[in-house]
Amino acid sequence: MKLRIQGNSIRFRLLRSEVTKFIEEGWIAETVRFSGEKRAFFTYALRWEAGATHVEVRYEPSEATVILPEIEALAWAQTEQVGIYSAVNIGNYGDLVVTIEKDFACLDLSDAENQDTFPNPQLDAAC
Repeated sequence: MKLRIQGNSIRFRLLRSEVTKFIEEGWIAETVRFSGEKRAFFTYALRWEAGATHVEVRYEPSEATVILPEIEALAWAQTEQVGIYSAVNIGNYGDLVVTIEKDFACLDLSDAENQDTFPNPQLDAAC
């Protein structure tokens, strides 16, 4: 699972196997370590919940979790829908733009980069 952070936005991109794991287990997470210090890490996670009615973000020190409504997560995973796009209100700081997308194959067709990706819908246009 890839995470991109830019300004007040976060974007998750998931490979096929990660989408499958996310749906089957209800969550998926990755941790990045910044040094050998015990507390020098950041975990980012994606979770779906049956009772959720909207996209939300839960933050604790060293961990951010995006929560998706079950219906929305299943519809995204089981169809050709590319992504889930939401703006989460964070009070006085405005909105946090949250994007969850399937990771598509690169158009340059490099095999190493395209392992376990979704077929790129723009592939025919590039040929």
